[in-house]
This record gives sequence, structure tokens and C-alpha cells, in this order.
Amino acid sequence: MNRTQMKRGLAIATSIMLGGALAMTGVSPALASGSQGGGGDGWERLNSFALRKAITADGLTRHLEALQSIGAKNDGNRAAGTAGHKASGAYVEKQLAKAGYKTSRQYFSYEQFVLNDSAFELTAPTPTVYTADEFSAMSYSASGDVSGPVVPVDLNLTGDRASTSGCEAADFTGFVVGAIALLQRGTCPFSDKVANAATAGATAAIVFNQGNDVPGDDRTGVVAGTLGTASAIPAVGTSFAIGESIAATTGAAARVFVDGTLKETETFNVLADTSGRASETVVVGAHLDSVAEGPGINDNGTGAATLLETAIQLKRLHIQPQNRVRFAFWSGEEDGLQGSNYYVSQLSEKQIAATAVNLNFDMVGSPNAVRFVYDGDGDAFGAAGPDGSAEIEKVFTDYFGAKGLATAPTEFDGRSDYFGFIENGIPAGGLFTGAEGIKTDEEAATFGGTAGAPYDPCYHQACDTTANVDPVVFEQMADAAAHATLAFAKVKTWKHGHGWGKGHGNGFEKIKEHVQNHGSHSFR
Repeated sequence: MNRTQMKRGLAIATSIMLGGALAMTGVSPALASGSQGGGGDGWERLNSFALRKAITADGLTRHLEALQSIGAKNDGNRAAGTAGHKASGAYVEKQLAKAGYKTSRQYFSYEQFVLNDSAFELTAPTPTVYTADEFSAMSYSASGDVSGPVVPVDLNLTGDRASTSGCEAADFTGFVVGAIALLQRGTCPFSDKVANAATAGATAAIVFNQGNDVPGDDRTGVVAGTLGTASAIPAVGTSFAIGESIAATTGAAARVFVDGTLKETETFNVLADTSGRASETVVVGAHLDSVAEGPGINDNGTGAATLLETAIQLKRLHIQPQNRVRFAFWSGEEDGLQGSNYYVSQLSEKQIAATAVNLNFDMVGSPNAVRFVYDGDGDAFGAAGPDGSAEIEKVFTDYFGAKGLATAPTEFDGRSDYFGFIENGIPAGGLFTGAEGIKTDEEAATFGGTAGAPYDPCYHQACDTTANVDPVVFEQMADAAAHATLAFAKVKTWKHGHGWGKGHGNGFEKIKEHVQNHGSHSFR
């Protein structure tokens, strides 16, 4: 896919100070207060222009090209536990070491689901073989080759399509033992639906999409979900249209085939720290692993390149953060947020209290992009992050507003590496430009691009290469990420471990419920 030449194209005069921009838009007093004793390091004195200017198209692109080359030399991917990921980690470490950082590896292991083969077909009344883009084996599905009648379970195909399909044992009253359960997405975790189906005597499960409208999320396309742990029966996901069609077919029978294995996988996170107060650590993270299907350049070479170039330029400019910045390149994200969850699980209560914020950058160069900012205050989706997340959101929206660039909120749905942080009461936020979700007419009118098409048409595919990145949007997002990193490195932060405790903010339980319902980024 051909792309135009990257260019900076700043929307406001290059001499503008952040303090001036925030004075116009009204930043939260909690962040505007600056340090005690004169306020010399607060928002009113912060100017991120030098850092943003140093983060160039060439620097960002060089990292993307390096990661793509690594993927090409290693079976076409950089998945956790593979030679491609190890080479990606070594590349990041080398670049950081050259800039003057001391890096460390945080090793961990987990059971990785490896799909060897799968098939899904309607065997009666009209045989139909579904292609690879029409269904997806659920991660951690049991292996098996099952054929039998299909029994719909408590579906809602009309109105708002609110669905609790398969969430309660009562949904399976009268279920035919030995049949294949047809389940609709909604309300409870996929794992609960499939487990309940197995308990009721189902030999396999088909989970189709809900068919409702959620901005920024694909609720009609193929469900590519995870069960989290090994299931008792084989399970596949499919689209709303296919599920609806099967539900309307009298005498429907199907075949569900999954051949998968669990492999103990050892991998590592790469960590690098700046100087500054460890008691107010700013964790800036992006996942470095790809899926097995491709080199993962938008997902998530763009986030990793953003972190790497920000770290390099902070050193080159001799910027001395007041608060320690920890750059974290997570592994195992595509298998269920493994690396970031492990990192947080190893923190003591004191270390959790000393983690001021988490900034997360996962897919920031989508070719049909929207400039999404995580909805920290919950005013758009009703699920706020922990106290302080609203201020993080405002840092980003104020920045883009000062540049004359539109943004849209995206739900704190727990499908990326911030989840382990918000689960422990640490405020979080970040940027996202869209994955498999479909761009709306309204979004196309505001952000350009193509309505009715995915934000990233190569999401989790072999075509996720450097050609799958919008260079202009990518640089805009990288600049915003650097700006926010510097902001939290310099500002006097609030002590989340004291006064907040593990307060989860309004709607935190909704976030936990959502990640259980829809899986982690292995779904997205």
C-alpha cells in the first residue's frame, strides 16, 4: 500500500508553550499545581517542543523497518517465545544501550495456545464450508472433531440485541445432549458460555458476534476470542451474519474441528529506566510481540517504535526527568496480556503505590485511523479508570486540541496492557488508532479515510507491514506520546498509593466485566 511522505506539519506556532495551551483549555488543578516551593517543574513551565521536534519521521521509520526485517528473517513474525521476538528484544536493547540506558530483561513463562488446524462447516440442510476469514478457533479451545445438530441458546436477534446467551444454566433447559451449542456474544465471559454449554452436554460451541452498535468496536464481524484457560469442548467464533443465518435454519447441523496444543513458553519483557524519583515512577509501555500470522508493524511496531524513539531522544537532549520513567516493552500481549500482567503481579504493595501512572501505546499508525484517546473519566462509555485516569485523558485531549487535531474517546475495555495497572488501582491512559473495528460515516467526516472499512484492514495478518501504517497519523500520535511522557516525567504527581489506595474509579467493575466478556488483545 503506497503512502505519502511523512511530514511534521505542526498546526500551531512552534514556539507555543504547553502551559499556554493548557491555560486556554483548563487543565485539572491536581496536575497544574507543579512542585512545591515555586512550581518550577509543573505544567506552567513545561515545553515539549524540543522533544517532539527530535522525534522525526526518519527515526520512527528506521525502527519499523528494523522490526519488519526481523520478522522477515524469522518465519514472518515476532511472536512471543520465538526467535523473532528474541531478535526484536535484542534490537531494542542495543538501541537503548547506544543511547546510554542500562536495560534489564524480566523473564516469565506461561502456557501458550498454539493452533495447528481448524475447520467450521454447516453440514445440513445445505452443506457450507466456511473459509478462514469467516470463523476463528477460540484460543485455549479443546481439540476435537465434532459433528451434530445445532441448538440455539437464548439468542436475541432483534432490537438492541442485548444478550445473556449461555450465561446461566437455565439457558440450557431442554438442551439436546450431544448437540452443538449456538451462543451469542454478550454479558458474560466466553469461557462461562462455553463451560456452561459443556456442562449441559454440548459437544462443541459456536459463539457468534452480538450484532449491536458499539463505537470503535466490531460487533458484527468474526469473533476471535480467548477462553483464557483450556476448555472442555472445541469452540469457534464467527460473525453475527453467519450466526443469525444458522439460527434461522431449520434442521441446521454443523462440524466444528479444532486442533490445538498448549506449549510452555518462556519469554521476557525489556525494561529501561531514566533517572528521577522512583517513588513516582511513570511506566510507559507498548508490547513488542506480534501474532504468529505476521510481522506486527502497526500492531505493535508503531507503539514500540514510539517508546524507543522517545527514550533515545530524552537521552540525546539531556532531559533530566524529575520522576523516573520506566520504558517497558511487553511480551506475550497477543496471548492475553501476559507480560504486563506478570510485571504488575511482581510489584509489592509499596511498588504499586510508587507507580504514579501507566501510559499505553498499542497500535498508533492504523491506515484508516481515528485518533482515539482512552476514556479515562468514563464520560463517553461509563467505565472510568482509577482516580487520575481522567487527568491523563485530558493531557492528551488538551495537546491535540492545541494542535487543531480532532480526537475521539475509546473505551477502557481492558483489551491492552494497561489492564493489569488499572486492576491494581494505578491510573492509566494512552492512544490507539483502531484495529478490526469499522469506521463510521461520522468518523470518516471528521478524520478522513473510508467509512464502512476497518481501521486496520491488515489487523493480525501477514500484510501488517510498513505499508500498513499511515505515516502522518503515526507521527502525530508519536509526538503526543512523547509530550505526555515528558509531562508526567516533569510534573509533581499525586500519590496514588495514599488517598487513592486501590480506588478503582467509577465503572472499574464494568472494565473487569468487559475484559472477561470479550477477551484480551488476543481478541482485538
